[in-house]
Amino acid sequence: MCGFVGFTGDIENRQQVLQAMMDRIVHRGPDMGDAFLADNVAMGFRRLSILDLTEAGSQPMSNADGSVVVTFNGEIYNFMELRRELEAKGYEFHCDADTESLLHGYEEWGEGVVDRLRGMYAFVIWDKKKNRLFGARDIFGIKPFYYCTTAQGDLLYGSEIKSFLEHPGFVKAVNKQALRPYLTMQFPATDETFFEGVFKLPAAHCFTYDLATRTMDVRRYWDADFSDDDSKTFDQYVEECDQVVHESVAAHRIADVKVGSFLSGGVDSSYIAACLMPDNTFSVGFDYKDFNETNYAAELSDKLGIKNFRKMVTADEFFEMLPRIQYHMDEPQSNLSSVPLWFLAQLASEQVTVVLSGEGADELFAGYAYYEDVPSLARFKRIVPRCIRRGLGKFVADKSYFKGRNFLLKAAEMPEKWFTGQAFIYRPDEIDDVVKPDYAKGPDAFDLCAPVYDRVQNFCDLSKRQYLDMNMWLPGDILLKADKMCMAHSLELRVPFLDKKVMEFAQHIPARYRVNENGNKQVLRHAANRVLPDEWATRPKKGFPVPIKFWLREQKYYDYVKEYFTAPWAEEFFDTKKLMAMLDDHFEGRALNHRKIYTTLTFLIWYKRYFVDEKGPVAA
Repeated sequence: MCGFVGFTGDIENRQQVLQAMMDRIVHRGPDMGDAFLADNVAMGFRRLSILDLTEAGSQPMSNADGSVVVTFNGEIYNFMELRRELEAKGYEFHCDADTESLLHGYEEWGEGVVDRLRGMYAFVIWDKKKNRLFGARDIFGIKPFYYCTTAQGDLLYGSEIKSFLEHPGFVKAVNKQALRPYLTMQFPATDETFFEGVFKLPAAHCFTYDLATRTMDVRRYWDADFSDDDSKTFDQYVEECDQVVHESVAAHRIADVKVGSFLSGGVDSSYIAACLMPDNTFSVGFDYKDFNETNYAAELSDKLGIKNFRKMVTADEFFEMLPRIQYHMDEPQSNLSSVPLWFLAQLASEQVTVVLSGEGADELFAGYAYYEDVPSLARFKRIVPRCIRRGLGKFVADKSYFKGRNFLLKAAEMPEKWFTGQAFIYRPDEIDDVVKPDYAKGPDAFDLCAPVYDRVQNFCDLSKRQYLDMNMWLPGDILLKADKMCMAHSLELRVPFLDKKVMEFAQHIPARYRVNENGNKQVLRHAANRVLPDEWATRPKKGFPVPIKFWLREQKYYDYVKEYFTAPWAEEFFDTKKLMAMLDDHFEGRALNHRKIYTTLTFLIWYKRYFVDEKGPVAA
C-alpha cells in the first residue's frame, strides 16, 4: 500500500516539483520515497513497506535495461503464481516484492497483463521503446487513480488529487457539474471530480497515453456478469462460498508485517476475523446512549481468543476532525461512517500495518436491506400481476414526486426509474430550491445511473441494483473512504470479499439464493454460520450508526454548522437563508434534516479547506 505521483512535460525545476508532490502524500508511504526522471516523464513514489521490506523492493522499479519503469500502489495476490510462470520464460527476479511480477508481466504480455492480475491495484508503467504510459485500476476500484491535463498539454496523475496542487501547471477550480449529483448521492458521482478538469480512472479500466501525440485512450478491460447458475443446490453454494472466502482470506493475509482485522458486530467483518484469526481486532463506537455496538465485537473476540482494541468517539472529536477528514478525502463525501473509520484506522495503526475488513460483501452477495421487499410491497407484488405493476410504474415514472410514487415504481421492478444506490439525500426539486443556478445545472443522479443500467438491460431486478452499486456506490463511496481514511494513518486495508475469485463465484449465485423470504445475503450468512455463532451470522446490517441527528439539536454543534452555513463564501453555492431554515427546523424538532444538513456541511468544509484556506492559483 503506497502512493504515486507523476507528470509529463519538461517544466522548470521539475525535480523539486515532483518532490513536493510526493511530500503531499507522504502519509501513504512514510517508509521510503524515490523518483525517476526521463526526458518527458517524471515519476514519484512513496512506499509503505509490506512485502520485502528491503531497498530491493523500492519503487519506481525498472527492468534490466531501464526501458520499462513502474510505480504501483496495492497488492497482487497471485504474484507468486505469475512469478513462477515468468521465471519459466527466462525472466530474472531480484526481490520478493509483488511489483516485480507486474513489471516483468508487462514485458511479457503487454497490456494483457491486466487480465492476469488478482488483487487491488493502481499503477503506471512507462514504456520507453513505445514512448507511452500504460496504467490501470483494479476491477472493483479499491485503489484510487486521478489524472488531468494542464493548459500546456501535460498529463498529471496520482493516487490523490492534493498532490496536483504542487504542480505549477495545475489551476484549481470547482467543477460546477459535481454538486447536484453529490447532494443526492452523498459521494462524488461524476467521472470528473469536484476539481474541474481532474478525472477518476474508473474501476476495471486501463489507459494508454501517447507522449508524442499527447493523447489518452481509456478502455474497460473487465465487467461483472450476474447470470444465474442453476446447476447447484443451495447447500452446494454455501459449501463453495465457505471455501472461496477462506482461500481469499489466506491470500490476503500474506505480509512481512503485522496483520489485524476490523471488527464490528455484523456478519461480514466477523466472518473475515473468524477466518483470519489475527492476534488483534479493532472496533469503535460512540460515547452516546445506544450508539455503541463494540460489545458485540468484544464478545466475539473473547469467543475466538483474540485481543480486541476499542475506542469510544465523542461528539467533540467527531466535529473537530471533520476538516482533516475532508482534506484527506480529496473530494466532499458525507457518508457518516467516514468519521468512525478515521478513528478506527488511527486505533489500528498503533498496533499493526495491515488490516482486513468486510467491505464488498453487501454488493457481491446482496446484503443491503433495500434489496429486500418490505412486507407491504411483497404483498402488493403477490396480489397484483407483474404486467399491471409494470404499467403503473411506467405511468408514474415521469410524474413529479408524490406520496406513493416510489412504491409503485419499486413494485414495477424498474430500478432504472427509482434506484440510484443506498443514499438518496436531496430530491431534484429540493436541490433546485436551495442551490444557486450556476451549480444546479449538473446531471441528476438518474442521468449518471442510466449508462450503467444500459449495460445490464437483461439482468433481473436484484442483479441490476447490485450491478449499479458495484459500479457507483462501491468505488465512489465505500472504497473511497476506506482507502483515504486508512492511508491517512499509513495503514493498509485489504478487503478479501472484493477478490477476483470470490467475484467469479458470487456473480452466478441465483437471485433466489441471494435474497428470499428468509432475508438477504443468504448464501454468505449460511457459510459464515459454519465458523460464527447464530447471533453473528443472522444479525441485520447496521453499519456505523452515528448520533448526528441528536447532536445537531445541541447548541454547540448547531453553532458549528451555522458558522459554515452563514459564511460569505457559502452564498456562492447556496441560498443560505434556506440552509438556515433547514438547520433551524431540525434544531427545534420540526423536521429530521440531519442527512441534508450533514451533506451540505461536508461540501462547505471541503471547499473552505481547499479554496479558502489553501494557498495557490485559483481559476477565475
